[in-house]
Amino acid sequence: MTIELEYSSSLNGASFLLFELKQVLKLKQLGLTNQEIRQKVKEDNLFQFNNQGRINRALPSVMKRAEAIDETLASLILEDSIETGKPLNLYAIMKTDLLFFEFMDEVIGEKLHTNDYLIEKKDINLFFISKAEQSEKVASWSDSNIERLKGAYMLVLFESGILRTRKGKELNRLVIDERIKNHLRYIGDARFIRAMGE
Repeated sequence: MTIELEYSSSLNGASFLLFELKQVLKLKQLGLTNQEIRQKVKEDNLFQFNNQGRINRALPSVMKRAEAIDETLASLILEDSIETGKPLNLYAIMKTDLLFFEFMDEVIGEKLHTNDYLIEKKDINLFFISKAEQSEKVASWSDSNIERLKGAYMLVLFESGILRTRKGKELNRLVIDERIKNHLRYIGDARFIRAMGE
């Protein structure tokens, strides 16, 4: 399934959200409609957030990610270990967030392919400068929005296991289950494996 994407800063309100994605996928497996899922998440506070505003910010992204994952991958996320779930959640984020996919592909994947295990502030700054030159939309974002987005990207890298420490610069190579790699190749999504450094 291909979703036409444009650049977005939605990761500011969403971040990694693997636990939340699992909650939505469970409800999808039970056959609930998207409307019913949204309602249940809010009414039963399935994300276990302490305020409604945070649920409202995160839910659209989580719903989109759940849509981007087929039944095979959903089963792996729900039935396998958290270590299997992390790269799949990262895949779902890249699949639904074009700018983040390009960041993974052009910066992180490139570094890992050349055995460069350091991500520095200048790497992230250069990425956003070049995107602002290519896109009026990115160019129109405020500096504070872009700063928050840089932080959100680093948090996703840390929570996925690619960044060794929360405030560090050292990158890690993800161990991606062969079943995931084979399935992504099978459905024509090999570029996402490459962007994860494989």
